[in-house]
Amino acid sequence: MNPITKTINLGDGRTISIETGKLAKQADGSVVVKMGDTMLLATVVSAREAKEDVDFMPLTVDYQEKFASTGKIPGGFLKREGRLSDYEILISRLIDRALRPLFPENYHADTQVMVTLISADKDIAPDALAGLAASAAIAVSDVPFNGPISEVRVARIDGKFVINPRISELEHADIDLMIAATIENVMMVEGEAKECSEAELAEAIKIGHDAIKVQCQVQLDLAKELGVTKREFNHERSDEELQKAIHAFCYPRAYAVAKSGAPKAERSAAFKQVLADFIATLPEGTVVDKFLAKKYYHEVEYDAMRNLILDEERRLDGRKLDEVRPIWSEVGYLPSTHGSAIFTRGETQSLTSVTLGSKESEQMIDGAMFDGYNPFMLHYNFPSFSTGETRPNRGPGRREIGHGNLAMRSLKQVLPSREECPYTIRIVSDILESNGSSSMATVCAGTLAMMDAGIQLKAPVSGIAMGLITDGKRFKVLSDILGDEDHLGDMDFKVTGTKKGITGCQMDIKIDGLPWEVLLAALNQAKAGREHILGKMLETLNAPRADYRPNVPRIVEFKIDREFIGAVIGPGGKIIQEIQRETNSVVSIGEDGEFGIVQIYTSDKAGMDAAIARIKGITSKPEVGTVFMGKVRSIMPFGAFVEFLPGKDGLLHISEISYDRIDSMEGVYKEGDMVEVKLVEIDPKTGKYRLSAKALLPVPEGYVAPEERPRRENRDRNDRGGDRRGNDRGGDRRGGDRGGDRNRGYGDRPERTPRTDGPASE
Repeated sequence: MNPITKTINLGDGRTISIETGKLAKQADGSVVVKMGDTMLLATVVSAREAKEDVDFMPLTVDYQEKFASTGKIPGGFLKREGRLSDYEILISRLIDRALRPLFPENYHADTQVMVTLISADKDIAPDALAGLAASAAIAVSDVPFNGPISEVRVARIDGKFVINPRISELEHADIDLMIAATIENVMMVEGEAKECSEAELAEAIKIGHDAIKVQCQVQLDLAKELGVTKREFNHERSDEELQKAIHAFCYPRAYAVAKSGAPKAERSAAFKQVLADFIATLPEGTVVDKFLAKKYYHEVEYDAMRNLILDEERRLDGRKLDEVRPIWSEVGYLPSTHGSAIFTRGETQSLTSVTLGSKESEQMIDGAMFDGYNPFMLHYNFPSFSTGETRPNRGPGRREIGHGNLAMRSLKQVLPSREECPYTIRIVSDILESNGSSSMATVCAGTLAMMDAGIQLKAPVSGIAMGLITDGKRFKVLSDILGDEDHLGDMDFKVTGTKKGITGCQMDIKIDGLPWEVLLAALNQAKAGREHILGKMLETLNAPRADYRPNVPRIVEFKIDREFIGAVIGPGGKIIQEIQRETNSVVSIGEDGEFGIVQIYTSDKAGMDAAIARIKGITSKPEVGTVFMGKVRSIMPFGAFVEFLPGKDGLLHISEISYDRIDSMEGVYKEGDMVEVKLVEIDPKTGKYRLSAKALLPVPEGYVAPEERPRRENRDRNDRGGDRRGNDRGGDRRGGDRGGDRNRGYGDRPERTPRTDGPASE
């Protein structure tokens, strides 16, 4: 075992190391990338031969985080890592989109890249290292690859761009991008921003590319030191005569179809007919290699569509290069939802709904690196009927998760604060038609649906997808691309933003070399397109509705002292469950520093008021002298216990009920009676409350409080009014004139019954 390690210096004392030759040596290539305590194991394995009649790159990229890397045990019943989470799928996509264009076009062997988080530093984000690890594993293998590449995170924090910032710093970032590139070219960009300008976005991309160049060179040095030789392969068969025949017959006909400007379905049928017409011209009995025929005809379509744009600046649907398709939209289409919108641009349509829920509806995140709760969700669905196809419905795939994430990040930037909108927000975009950029339709429909729901967005957001056609010398940037222009083009660049600036972007480059001036031209053309689309949206609804719809349950959120959280919840949740049951509401409590955050969610106003009163009562700190309307909870011989605030009882002593003397509590109150009381004392040691009803009554004329009455002084003990046993005190101590049985409070005590169960007293 002779492991080799290379080190990358980030320039601020932080380093990244790449080690190979120690782990997973039966893979075609493996490395361990380490930064701080974060370690990623990346492996690549590629089959020696391709499967028959495969004309694409069968690449699988999986990124997975081991819970042990952060000292956690997975949740759920199985207690082990299962299917990839959305977060892991998004990182897998970041790696895939950077690697896939760089495998040789004629390399079709099954290839699997796996990146595993095996140790984690809580402040070092592994996603910024995953692309580097994957590329390094390929670099030290014999798998053919036109790389290397690397990925970095670029964030602007307090006005300064930082490469691979710490996780704790990201909350202060106003630009957060993931960038992938080779030494020569940028390949992929994805991220979000708080309304940055096009120039600021371009600057961030350039800074990221400069850092990537260093990381790519280290991979080249590592491969050279290992003496890596790439394998030879021959995965394609060919028929030059068939290729020439198809091109000669089909190209002019395919060019005419491309130039016709026909709708998608009609154009697709016409393209298929061209190949069918060619096959019909062949002599009877000719055996046609269908795989090669389809492959060569696809090349004809590719050339025809691209040459139409490059030579005539004309697109498949007849539009100009910077022209956006017709747009119409509608809000409030779904009467029972909390908000809804239809957004249609050309042959792409999104029906989007918004649901406002309580804190209990937040998404729980249970990952190795990140856990907690997410109050804003956007789900994107792409059913097969949206493209006129049939396929099994197996739930959201990686594409749906990626498109939904881009829309979510774009809209997240303009949400109101939690104080202004304490709801959990879920947006669902169902794509009903698709011919290009359904994710951008989701952004537009999501904006309109939230405005329809009464969510006070900071600003409306629109989005547009840009394309590129080039022959290496000529560059034509396309606004609002069609599905075919995406499939046959050289770039898919999605940009979202407000009138003020960019909130999200996603760029995939399929060619080598994108001049900076072309990138800037694409950004500026995208800005004009975004503003046009935004104007059309605002014609439908120009501002958020002033209030939520009547069917939206209302939420009240307020803070309480943290010390009262337990009192509101009660033992085993008894109190909070009682409040919810009696007020027909949903009550949730969370923590925020020294405060507890209480959220009450209900459609019943009376229930809302009652729940607030109950919780306010439990959490308030009573002050001496305050008057309350209390409820008698229990009767005792010496007084009554009165609940003067929810959860707070005080003693109303028999002597504090009236200025008149009360000999017994019988008939004075019954449980459940309401009585007005004044808080007169809080015991400093026990915290018990003493109440008075008498203090709220008019003082009788001539009344002297007991503590103010004169006391007798300098009297002999025998001058106190009679013998201690009676005499002048009003009767004998054992009876006399005191007015009755001692057991009733005053007067005679009954004679004792002689004891019969023990020895006689002396």
